[in-house]
Order: sequence, then C-alpha cells, then structure tokens
Amino acid sequence: MTTSPAPLTAMEQFGATTNRAGRLTMIAGLIVSLSGPLYLVLFADLGVTATALWTAFAAVAGTFFIIWLVEPVTYYPILGPAAMYQAFMIGNISNKLLPSAVVAQETLGVRAGTPKGSVTASMAICGAAVVHLVSLFIFVGVLGTWLLTLTPETVMDVVRSYVVPAVFGAVAVQAIISVRKLRPVLIALGVALVVQLVLVPAVAQLAFLATGICVIATIILTWVLRPRDRAKLENAAV
Repeated sequence: MTTSPAPLTAMEQFGATTNRAGRLTMIAGLIVSLSGPLYLVLFADLGVTATALWTAFAAVAGTFFIIWLVEPVTYYPILGPAAMYQAFMIGNISNKLLPSAVVAQETLGVRAGTPKGSVTASMAICGAAVVHLVSLFIFVGVLGTWLLTLTPETVMDVVRSYVVPAVFGAVAVQAIISVRKLRPVLIALGVALVVQLVLVPAVAQLAFLATGICVIATIILTWVLRPRDRAKLENAAV
C-alpha cells in the first residue's frame, strides 16, 4: 500500500512557485537584454568580429568576475530566494534593495535567513521598487530638468559630494545594527581598512577586486576566529 506524499506547506508552495517563475523571468530578461546587442552584431553590419567580441567579454569578465561570485553569496543569507530573483532583475541591490530589506527585517523584528525574513525582504523590495518608479515618474518624467534649474548650484555641489557616502554610510550602520555582534563587525572593519589603506595603494591593480577581497577575507577570518566553545557560541555577544 502506497501512501500519498504529504501536502506542501505554504512556504514550500511559495518556494516552488518562486523558483519556477523566477527562473522563467530571469531567462526572459536575459533574452530581452541581449536581443538588441545581438541584432546589432549579427545584422547591422557594424564590423564587430568574433575576436573583438570575445576580447571585450574577457575584459569585462576579468574586472567583474569576482563580483559575480561574491554578490550572490553575500546577498542570499539576507534576502532569501524570492527576493534574490527580484533584486537581480531590478538592480541597485547594495544601495537600494538590500538596505530596504535590512530595515524592514529590523523594524518587524524578524531574522534574516528565516521564512519570515525572506518574505519580509521580498515585500520590502516590492516597496522599494514602487517608491523608485513613482519618484522617477514625478521627479524625472514630470518635473525633469525644470526642477534642476530651480536648485541652487551650491546644493547640487553638496549632493554630488556627499550623497554616495551618506547612502553607503547609512547602509553600513544599519548592517552593523542588524548583526548585533561586535566580533564580525570589528573583523569586517579591520579587513576593509587594511585592503583600502594598505593593499590597494600597494597594488593598484587590485582596486577592482577590493570588494571581493574584503568579503572573502571577512568570511574566512570570522570563521577562523569564531568562539570554539559551544557554550560560548550560544551565549557570546561578541
């Protein structure tokens, strides 16, 4: 006598649907994004040779290959599977979507990596995307350059100089608060300082790999320097 498999839970159904729709959506996005360049290469008679194409690809891959590996590994524990599909389709992950997910999880008191944390991250990314599109429609589509003509040049200088540090500073502070453990924070800060102030100035070619080096070195050092005693692992605050 055979028994029927147990019915899927709500989260299991959500995961199965997400993986199926996410794969199809990512494949469709890839086809759409590549259709224009492929048309120009194959039918526009631009004189682009296969050698030039592969050379350009190798140059880009050599610069961003480490990021291709590091970003999915570092984002997944916070975002979860559903939000990962959303994030890589939308873009601006580190400066918009990831902070939105972290703030939402912190506000609701849910842990990243849990089912609640994954759903929270997905909803946060939906909200961030809506806010982004609405703001683009209003401030770019409707107001456009007219708003820029009304903005004093001194304000524009301040924005150009400080908006990026302000965004990433807020992201860093929120990430530190969400970790709630001093040990990995100190390790991450130490690694970042060594890479940016010592390694990159000494070997300028490593500038494009700095983010990947920081992430990988922080993961390794955090693992190696973790508390060894099980009791300490369960109760350590640092």
